[in-house]
Amino acid sequence: MPQQTALPKCPSCEEPLESGDRFCGACGYDLSVVPAPPTDHPTITMNTGNAMNTGNAGNAGNTRNGAVPSPSPAEGGAPRPPAAPPAPPVPPAARPASVPAPTEPDWPTARPDGSGVSAPAHRPADLPGTDSAGLPLTGHPHPHPGSHHSAPVSSSPPPAPPAAPPAAGAPAAGAPRSSGVRFDRPAQPVAGTAADVTADPAAQPGVQQVSRPGAQPAAGPAAQPEEYPLQAPDPRVAAEQGAAGQDPAAPGGSVCVACRAGRVDDDGYCENCGHAQPRERDHMEQECGPLAAVSDRGLRHHRNEDAFGIGTTTLPDGSPVSVAIVCDGVSSATRPDEASLAASRAASASLLSALPRGTHPQQAMHEAIIAASEAVNALADEPETERERAPHQNSPACTFVGAVVTDGLLVVGWVGDSRVYWVPVDRAAPPARLTEDDSWAAQMVAAGLMGEAEAYADRRAHAITGWLGADAYELDPHTAAFKPDRPGVVVVCTDGLWNYAESVEEMARVVPADAAVRPLHGARVLVGHALDGGGHDNVTVALVPFPAVPQGAGSA
Repeated sequence: MPQQTALPKCPSCEEPLESGDRFCGACGYDLSVVPAPPTDHPTITMNTGNAMNTGNAGNAGNTRNGAVPSPSPAEGGAPRPPAAPPAPPVPPAARPASVPAPTEPDWPTARPDGSGVSAPAHRPADLPGTDSAGLPLTGHPHPHPGSHHSAPVSSSPPPAPPAAPPAAGAPAAGAPRSSGVRFDRPAQPVAGTAADVTADPAAQPGVQQVSRPGAQPAAGPAAQPEEYPLQAPDPRVAAEQGAAGQDPAAPGGSVCVACRAGRVDDDGYCENCGHAQPRERDHMEQECGPLAAVSDRGLRHHRNEDAFGIGTTTLPDGSPVSVAIVCDGVSSATRPDEASLAASRAASASLLSALPRGTHPQQAMHEAIIAASEAVNALADEPETERERAPHQNSPACTFVGAVVTDGLLVVGWVGDSRVYWVPVDRAAPPARLTEDDSWAAQMVAAGLMGEAEAYADRRAHAITGWLGADAYELDPHTAAFKPDRPGVVVVCTDGLWNYAESVEEMARVVPADAAVRPLHGARVLVGHALDGGGHDNVTVALVPFPAVPQGAGSA
């Protein structure tokens, strides 16, 4: 058996080979039939005195290194087999008598011998592309016998071949940057390349036509128009235009938060990159003078069902007063996000209108809870047909908690399991929780049936027993008034926060020390604490410094 030729790559599929392989591991090509490479290159004249005579029928004696000459027209186009091939070769295709014989020796192409593997339909070099290393495909080091790619032997070196076409998706050197990436059709000609093909590209299979810099593209099927341009605007330009109130895509539309370039359509998706845009309520922040609030959707819910309302006003004597309302939609009810929003708006409006008239803050808080309840009940008014289609759906519902802070009085009100914490500026003083949950766990503790730790570890702990909504058992607003003897900060929050800092000591530890003077920063820190802990629920918190700060003062 002849010595197997050591090849770096498979001649069929160009996959890397290992030393000693007899068959290609990728395509099964029989490597034993590949002839050994010659010691010289037949397309370059080594000795002009021994050059073959073109068209001479007696060129059979002018062979080198055992090469087989091309058949002549006198032989009727029948090729001769090699003198001593390593394996029985398949003769090359017969040429018509009118075609002159090429002036170079034709090397036979090896074929599988009894292996059952068919020869490839074409060689890798017949099509443009790159190998796994990113280099242009070169294929077999010698021309295919009888192929129209063969060049005649001359006394001077052959001209340099045209540059290989650029790989798909890779712009040529010096070429202008493409306007976009296309995957629905082959790569188009790129202007500005160093090579220039002057021959007809149709006569050169595998060669892509390129044009001179500044030249007009040739007419033909290859010059297809860019009917679907995918160009993305410069994000920096879009950001500058967005900051100036200009949208490059559509005046008055919003800019995508992901690519900062595309216009957001009516269904909430970017027309440029396709990203879904966050809803307005997914993350909300508001700073109103000395107080601030932050609300976040969390990491598990698909929407934010919390809402808040904050504001400042003055009492009839001119002293400042701060108001903070936080509502948490009941997820098991219908439209909980609408319920929390309606309740927070109604309660805030009621307080900000009643306090300047001289209504006592605790009475004003009671009236605000009633107003919030009526606003949520109004959401349940719907046509009878809607109720007939879904008779078992609950009416919109939410919890409620709020705080009114003056220069010497702190009033809280609540329905449900949202809470108010008191954290003094002097952390040596004890913090306190100012509300009691309307929940199953709180009832078990109040009745003495379970300890607090045991009750809140039960799976029924967060089942609420009081809420705002048309199907509530009864409305029982809770209000309480306090007169702290030292400055501090009032934390008004939903269970999305206190689930990660349930005890007053834990809450006092996570509230920043400067929360009274930087409420917005403190609220962000608290929301981040809940998100870092898992963010299983919507998170909303409002921070109100005590005593009330005159209007005009804000975060440092």
